[in-house]
Amino acid sequence: MAATIMILYVSKLNKIIHFPDFDKKIPVKLFPLPLLYVGNHISGLSSTSKLSLPMFTVLRKFTIPLTLLLEAIVLGKQYPLNIIISVFAIILGAFIAAGSDLAFNLEGYVFVLLNDIFTAANGVYTKQKMDPKELGQYGVLFYNACFMIVPALVLSASTGDLRQATEFNQWKNVLFIIQFLLSCFLGFLLMYSTVLCSHYNSALTTAVVGAIKNVSIAYIGMLVGGDYVFSVLNFIGLNICMAGGLRYSFLTLSSQLKPKQPVDEENIPPDLKS
Repeated sequence: MAATIMILYVSKLNKIIHFPDFDKKIPVKLFPLPLLYVGNHISGLSSTSKLSLPMFTVLRKFTIPLTLLLEAIVLGKQYPLNIIISVFAIILGAFIAAGSDLAFNLEGYVFVLLNDIFTAANGVYTKQKMDPKELGQYGVLFYNACFMIVPALVLSASTGDLRQATEFNQWKNVLFIIQFLLSCFLGFLLMYSTVLCSHYNSALTTAVVGAIKNVSIAYIGMLVGGDYVFSVLNFIGLNICMAGGLRYSFLTLSSQLKPKQPVDEENIPPDLKS
């Protein structure tokens, strides 16, 4: 968050980017993004520790249909049946892939489903707030970080994480500090690229890209790393997931590249031509 604030503020001072100056309307324009941001992080950290990785991966896929639903409610966006089928193919593939490890944990289920809701809502409302009439993409990133950095410090202090961080024994190690600062910068790039993806596409596309990324990592893990344990169900599920993701990508891209229908001027009434 500190890296985001510094990078964007310095860029604004040097007129590289532009976003609105702070005024009393900014918190109203930004709401409810900060609350969704905190809810997303708390529920995410809580759910990861209570579920196995395969089950966590499956339940996190429900972010995609929730995003689709919220885009219809909040943004009034409608998707064709082909897109909806592709979305549910990704979820079906995830269920099949993790079919051998579907352990039930009520508390874990509650936290991960809350995490899905917060993630979907965060993506959809970020898309809404990026409107140039609102805050724009840089304004959303900057003010969200500004409003959340103090609550995040308070939260980390109350959990003991801040004390552990300050007592870490590598703060005098120059190589560690360089890597730490680099990770902060890359964290900013990750948030910016996510916002940029939603800006040029949709919150749903960003959610689907995340799912395809996870499947791609699993494919790479089959070839590199040696920690992938092959099973027929898992492999079939991964392929269904990837097929659904690629189908979604193809349908989205083809709809964007489809040329607009030419207007037949002969059928236009004379009074409209003038």
